[in-house]
Amino acid sequence: MLGVGEPAKGEANMRSASEEPVPLHEEFIYCCGAATHVLKCGPWKDLSKDESKNLPRLLFMIIPDTDIKELEDVFGLNGQVEHKLNFLKKNVSKDIKLVLIAHSIGCYITLEMMKRASELQVLRSVLLFPTIERMAQSPQGKLMTPLLCKLRYILYMPVYLLSFLPEGVKASLVRFALRGMKTCDESSITTSVNLFSVDCIANILYMASQEMMKVVERDSTTIKQNLKKLIFYYGTGDSWCPQHYYDEIKMDFPDGDIRLCEKGLRHAFVLDASKEMAAMITDWLQDDLTKL
Repeated sequence: MLGVGEPAKGEANMRSASEEPVPLHEEFIYCCGAATHVLKCGPWKDLSKDESKNLPRLLFMIIPDTDIKELEDVFGLNGQVEHKLNFLKKNVSKDIKLVLIAHSIGCYITLEMMKRASELQVLRSVLLFPTIERMAQSPQGKLMTPLLCKLRYILYMPVYLLSFLPEGVKASLVRFALRGMKTCDESSITTSVNLFSVDCIANILYMASQEMMKVVERDSTTIKQNLKKLIFYYGTGDSWCPQHYYDEIKMDFPDGDIRLCEKGLRHAFVLDASKEMAAMITDWLQDDLTKL
């Protein structure tokens, strides 16, 4: 899923924008041969064909933790990188500045995008709970790698059987699984119901298996070349990118904007703290936006 955000023009405009409803456009497009769900926030529907005077000065592209035969392996890790680059090439004017916001494996994808397409006008990249190195060696990776790489096919049959349940029952099962959370975004429940699809689960587990095998060494060269554009945000109890990963990257890049969560947010913050995270990111980007 790709998100397009309307840019703010100074503090006054940021205040007024927060008080007015923002148009939301939802569509499916084919990109690299794959059906791609696109959410666009703002009055622009086609950023590749509008006249330059009508284009926004800044675009927010959100690259989540992706759980797409023009590309040989579009649902694989490399295919997902090329999918995002292809989307930008075909749908966004090259003159528009970008803010890339990524979570989990989306952070690896973002760094690869910046490496392969240095011509992108990236103003800032925000990397949340970044799984950009040694995934199989992380506490969660040690547990999940055997399942994802060797035993993932055994999960297909129970998911297939569960897919026949009524939608209301599926939603109730998701709520039961998330019952330990104090608050849970209703949109998370709606999205999680999609996990009862065998096709969806197969794609998620296939890509996750590639992550375990391919996300090994941190790309310190790309980080060094783009250090002033990057904001890293690590968790204190994240079993996918443990705190000593933060300590090491902080030591290697002492001048980088590398932050450690002090709020106790979980890796999957989208389940219960998406608004809190959005507020923090807005605060981090204030200086960049006011300079446009």
